[in-house]
Amino acid sequence: MRNIWTIAMREFKVYFTSPIAYIVLAMFAVVFGYFFTSGLAFFMDYSASVQAQGGAGAPPLNVNQFVIEPSLGNMSIVLLFLMPMITMRLFAEEQRSGTIELLLTSPLQDYHIICGKWLGALLLYGCLLLVAVLNISVLFLYTTPDWKPLLVSLLGLLLMGGSMIAIGTFLSTLTRNQIVAGALTFGVLLLLWVLNWISSYETSTFSRVCEYLAISPHFEQFSKGVIELKDLLYYLSAISLGLFLSKRSLEALRWKA
Repeated sequence: MRNIWTIAMREFKVYFTSPIAYIVLAMFAVVFGYFFTSGLAFFMDYSASVQAQGGAGAPPLNVNQFVIEPSLGNMSIVLLFLMPMITMRLFAEEQRSGTIELLLTSPLQDYHIICGKWLGALLLYGCLLLVAVLNISVLFLYTTPDWKPLLVSLLGLLLMGGSMIAIGTFLSTLTRNQIVAGALTFGVLLLLWVLNWISSYETSTFSRVCEYLAISPHFEQFSKGVIELKDLLYYLSAISLGLFLSKRSLEALRWKA
Protein backbone atom coordinates (compact mmCIF):
# COMPACT_ATOMS: atom_id res chain seq x y z
CA MET A 1 0.00 0.00 0.00
CA ARG A 2 2.90 2.35 0.69
CA ASN A 3 4.20 1.90 -2.87
CA ILE A 4 0.77 2.73 -4.29
CA TRP A 5 0.51 5.85 -2.14
CA THR A 6 4.04 6.95 -3.12
CA ILE A 7 3.24 6.69 -6.83
CA ALA A 8 -0.12 8.41 -6.28
CA MET A 9 1.49 11.39 -4.58
CA ARG A 10 4.14 11.57 -7.30
CA GLU A 11 1.44 11.68 -9.97
CA PHE A 12 -0.58 14.23 -8.02
CA LYS A 13 2.42 16.54 -7.69
CA VAL A 14 3.27 16.15 -11.39
CA TYR A 15 -0.17 17.49 -12.27
CA PHE A 16 0.61 20.71 -10.42
CA THR A 17 4.08 21.06 -11.94
CA SER A 18 2.40 21.26 -15.36
CA PRO A 19 -0.49 23.41 -16.57
CA ILE A 20 -2.90 20.45 -16.58
CA ALA A 21 -4.17 20.78 -13.02
CA TYR A 22 -4.60 24.55 -13.20
CA ILE A 23 -6.40 24.43 -16.55
CA VAL A 24 -8.73 21.65 -15.44
CA LEU A 25 -9.51 23.30 -12.09
CA ALA A 26 -10.04 26.71 -13.69
CA MET A 27 -12.30 25.33 -16.42
CA PHE A 28 -14.31 23.33 -13.94
CA ALA A 29 -14.63 26.24 -11.48
CA VAL A 30 -15.97 28.52 -14.22
CA VAL A 31 -18.37 26.00 -15.77
CA PHE A 32 -19.70 24.58 -12.51
CA GLY A 33 -19.94 28.07 -11.05
CA TYR A 34 -22.08 29.09 -14.01
CA PHE A 35 -24.38 26.08 -13.62
CA PHE A 36 -24.69 26.59 -9.88
CA THR A 37 -25.31 30.35 -10.15
CA SER A 38 -27.90 29.83 -12.88
CA GLY A 39 -29.71 27.19 -10.83
CA LEU A 40 -29.64 29.38 -7.75
CA ALA A 41 -30.95 32.40 -9.68
CA PHE A 42 -33.79 30.30 -11.10
CA PHE A 43 -34.62 28.97 -7.63
CA MET A 44 -34.76 32.47 -6.15
CA ASP A 45 -36.85 33.82 -9.02
CA TYR A 46 -39.26 30.90 -8.83
CA SER A 47 -39.56 31.22 -5.05
CA ALA A 48 -40.34 34.93 -5.38
CA SER A 49 -43.03 34.23 -8.00
CA VAL A 50 -44.64 31.58 -5.79
CA GLN A 51 -44.74 33.98 -2.86
CA ALA A 52 -46.17 36.73 -5.06
CA GLN A 53 -49.00 34.44 -6.15
CA GLY A 54 -50.15 33.94 -2.60
CA GLY A 55 -48.09 30.93 -1.65
CA ALA A 56 -47.09 32.34 1.74
CA GLY A 57 -48.52 29.30 3.51
CA ALA A 58 -47.04 26.80 1.08
CA PRO A 59 -44.16 24.56 2.17
CA PRO A 60 -40.71 25.83 1.24
CA LEU A 61 -39.31 24.74 -2.11
CA ASN A 62 -36.79 21.92 -2.06
CA VAL A 63 -33.35 23.49 -2.62
CA ASN A 64 -31.85 20.03 -3.20
CA GLN A 65 -34.22 19.36 -6.07
CA PHE A 66 -34.04 22.81 -7.65
CA VAL A 67 -30.35 23.69 -7.20
CA ILE A 68 -28.10 20.88 -5.98
CA GLU A 69 -29.43 17.99 -8.08
CA PRO A 70 -29.34 19.87 -11.43
CA SER A 71 -25.90 21.35 -10.67
CA LEU A 72 -24.34 17.97 -9.87
CA GLY A 73 -26.14 16.41 -12.85
CA ASN A 74 -24.58 18.99 -15.15
CA MET A 75 -21.22 18.33 -13.49
CA SER A 76 -21.39 14.72 -14.63
CA ILE A 77 -21.62 15.95 -18.24
CA VAL A 78 -18.62 18.25 -17.79
CA LEU A 79 -16.57 15.21 -16.76
CA LEU A 80 -16.80 13.90 -20.34
CA PHE A 81 -14.56 16.76 -21.43
CA LEU A 82 -12.26 17.04 -18.41
CA MET A 83 -11.48 13.38 -17.70
CA PRO A 84 -9.50 12.89 -20.94
CA MET A 85 -7.30 15.83 -19.91
CA ILE A 86 -6.64 14.21 -16.54
CA THR A 87 -5.89 10.69 -17.78
CA MET A 88 -4.22 11.22 -21.15
CA ARG A 89 -0.72 11.64 -19.75
CA LEU A 90 -0.73 8.81 -17.19
CA PHE A 91 1.12 6.27 -19.36
CA ALA A 92 1.34 7.99 -22.73
CA GLU A 93 3.80 10.53 -21.36
CA GLU A 94 5.85 7.79 -19.68
CA GLN A 95 6.13 5.98 -23.02
CA ARG A 96 6.99 9.14 -24.94
CA SER A 97 9.71 10.23 -22.53
CA GLY A 98 11.13 6.72 -22.12
CA THR A 99 10.60 6.61 -18.35
CA ILE A 100 8.22 3.66 -18.77
CA GLU A 101 11.28 1.39 -18.88
CA LEU A 102 12.33 2.64 -15.45
CA LEU A 103 8.92 1.80 -14.06
CA LEU A 104 8.80 -1.62 -15.69
CA THR A 105 12.29 -2.58 -14.46
CA SER A 106 11.72 -1.26 -10.93
CA PRO A 107 10.89 -3.66 -8.06
CA LEU A 108 7.32 -2.34 -8.12
CA GLN A 109 4.58 -4.75 -9.12
CA ASP A 110 2.31 -3.87 -12.00
CA TYR A 111 -0.73 -3.35 -9.82
CA HIS A 112 1.26 -0.92 -7.65
CA ILE A 113 1.96 1.22 -10.72
CA ILE A 114 -1.58 0.97 -12.10
CA CYS A 115 -3.37 1.65 -8.81
CA GLY A 116 -0.92 4.41 -7.88
CA LYS A 117 -1.45 6.31 -11.11
CA TRP A 118 -5.22 5.79 -10.93
CA LEU A 119 -5.27 7.05 -7.36
CA GLY A 120 -3.14 10.08 -8.25
CA ALA A 121 -5.63 11.05 -10.97
CA LEU A 122 -8.49 10.39 -8.55
CA LEU A 123 -6.93 12.81 -6.06
CA LEU A 124 -6.96 15.54 -8.70
CA TYR A 125 -10.58 14.68 -9.44
CA GLY A 126 -11.22 15.01 -5.71
CA CYS A 127 -10.07 18.62 -6.01
CA LEU A 128 -12.83 19.16 -8.58
CA LEU A 129 -15.36 17.73 -6.16
CA LEU A 130 -14.01 20.06 -3.48
CA VAL A 131 -14.64 23.04 -5.78
CA ALA A 132 -18.24 21.85 -6.21
CA VAL A 133 -18.66 21.40 -2.45
CA LEU A 134 -17.34 24.92 -1.80
CA ASN A 135 -19.98 26.32 -4.13
CA ILE A 136 -22.78 24.27 -2.59
CA SER A 137 -21.69 25.09 0.96
CA VAL A 138 -22.90 28.66 0.37
CA LEU A 139 -26.46 27.32 0.48
CA PHE A 140 -26.01 26.23 4.10
CA LEU A 141 -25.47 29.88 5.09
CA TYR A 142 -28.92 30.96 3.94
CA THR A 143 -31.06 27.82 3.86
CA THR A 144 -31.16 24.25 5.14
CA PRO A 145 -30.48 21.73 2.36
CA ASP A 146 -30.73 18.04 3.15
CA TRP A 147 -27.11 16.96 3.48
CA LYS A 148 -27.70 13.20 3.22
CA PRO A 149 -28.79 13.20 -0.47
CA LEU A 150 -25.88 15.56 -1.12
CA LEU A 151 -23.40 13.05 0.29
CA VAL A 152 -24.96 10.25 -1.76
CA SER A 153 -24.71 12.39 -4.91
CA LEU A 154 -21.05 13.10 -4.20
CA LEU A 155 -20.45 9.37 -3.68
CA GLY A 156 -22.05 8.73 -7.07
CA LEU A 157 -19.86 11.36 -8.70
CA LEU A 158 -16.77 9.87 -7.04
CA LEU A 159 -17.63 6.39 -8.34
CA MET A 160 -18.45 7.70 -11.80
CA GLY A 161 -15.22 9.68 -11.91
CA GLY A 162 -13.26 6.66 -10.69
CA SER A 163 -14.78 4.59 -13.51
CA MET A 164 -13.90 7.18 -16.14
CA ILE A 165 -10.34 7.47 -14.79
CA ALA A 166 -9.91 3.67 -14.86
CA ILE A 167 -11.05 3.60 -18.50
CA GLY A 168 -8.77 6.52 -19.35
CA THR A 169 -5.86 4.82 -17.59
CA PHE A 170 -6.23 1.75 -19.78
CA LEU A 171 -6.50 3.78 -22.98
CA SER A 172 -3.42 5.77 -22.00
CA THR A 173 -1.39 2.54 -21.97
CA LEU A 174 -2.21 1.94 -25.65
CA THR A 175 -0.28 4.88 -27.10
CA ARG A 176 2.64 7.19 -26.46
CA ASN A 177 0.79 10.22 -27.83
CA GLN A 178 -1.17 12.18 -25.23
CA ILE A 179 -3.50 13.70 -27.83
CA VAL A 180 -4.39 10.27 -29.16
CA ALA A 181 -4.95 8.98 -25.63
CA GLY A 182 -7.18 11.94 -24.83
CA ALA A 183 -9.18 11.53 -28.05
CA LEU A 184 -9.64 7.80 -27.44
CA THR A 185 -10.80 8.44 -23.88
CA PHE A 186 -13.28 11.11 -24.95
CA GLY A 187 -14.65 8.89 -27.72
CA VAL A 188 -15.13 5.86 -25.47
CA LEU A 189 -16.66 7.90 -22.62
CA LEU A 190 -19.01 9.66 -25.04
CA LEU A 191 -20.09 6.30 -26.47
CA LEU A 192 -20.74 4.95 -22.98
CA TRP A 193 -22.69 8.12 -22.19
CA VAL A 194 -25.11 7.81 -25.13
CA LEU A 195 -25.28 4.01 -25.27
CA ASN A 196 -28.67 3.95 -23.54
CA TRP A 197 -30.23 6.01 -26.35
CA ILE A 198 -30.76 2.74 -28.21
CA SER A 199 -33.48 1.81 -25.71
CA SER A 200 -35.59 4.76 -26.92
CA TYR A 201 -36.31 2.99 -30.23
CA GLU A 202 -35.41 -0.63 -29.47
CA THR A 203 -36.85 -3.12 -26.98
CA SER A 204 -34.62 -6.09 -27.75
CA THR A 205 -32.23 -7.79 -25.35
CA PHE A 206 -29.36 -5.98 -27.04
CA SER A 207 -30.90 -2.60 -26.24
CA ARG A 208 -31.36 -3.59 -22.58
CA VAL A 209 -27.73 -4.65 -22.41
CA CYS A 210 -26.65 -1.33 -23.93
CA GLU A 211 -28.83 0.53 -21.44
CA TYR A 212 -27.13 -1.25 -18.55
CA LEU A 213 -23.66 -0.65 -19.97
CA ALA A 214 -24.30 3.09 -20.35
CA ILE A 215 -22.53 5.07 -17.66
CA SER A 216 -24.99 7.94 -17.16
CA PRO A 217 -28.22 6.12 -16.09
CA HIS A 218 -26.46 4.62 -13.09
CA PHE A 219 -25.90 8.09 -11.64
CA GLU A 220 -29.59 9.06 -11.73
CA GLN A 221 -30.50 7.33 -8.48
CA PHE A 222 -27.36 8.66 -6.77
CA SER A 223 -28.36 12.20 -7.77
CA LYS A 224 -31.70 11.68 -6.00
CA GLY A 225 -29.98 10.49 -2.83
CA VAL A 226 -30.69 6.79 -3.38
CA ILE A 227 -28.02 4.07 -3.37
CA GLU A 228 -28.98 1.01 -5.41
CA LEU A 229 -26.84 -2.10 -5.38
CA LYS A 230 -26.90 -2.50 -9.17
CA ASP A 231 -25.51 1.02 -9.67
CA LEU A 232 -22.85 0.51 -7.00
CA LEU A 233 -21.79 -2.79 -8.55
CA TYR A 234 -21.71 -1.24 -12.02
CA TYR A 235 -19.22 1.47 -11.06
CA LEU A 236 -17.08 -0.86 -8.97
CA SER A 237 -17.03 -3.36 -11.85
CA ALA A 238 -16.09 -0.63 -14.34
CA ILE A 239 -13.21 0.47 -12.11
CA SER A 240 -12.01 -3.12 -11.65
CA LEU A 241 -12.25 -3.86 -15.38
CA GLY A 242 -10.41 -0.69 -16.34
CA LEU A 243 -7.58 -1.41 -13.90
CA PHE A 244 -7.43 -5.07 -14.94
CA LEU A 245 -7.13 -4.16 -18.63
CA SER A 246 -4.48 -1.59 -17.72
CA LYS A 247 -2.49 -4.29 -15.95
CA ARG A 248 -2.73 -6.63 -18.92
CA SER A 249 -1.66 -3.84 -21.27
CA LEU A 250 1.26 -3.01 -18.98
CA GLU A 251 2.32 -6.65 -19.02
CA ALA A 252 2.36 -6.51 -22.82
CA LEU A 253 4.56 -3.43 -22.66
CA ARG A 254 6.87 -5.25 -20.28
CA TRP A 255 7.28 -8.10 -22.75
CA LYS A 256 7.98 -5.67 -25.57
CA ALA A 257 10.59 -3.92 -23.44
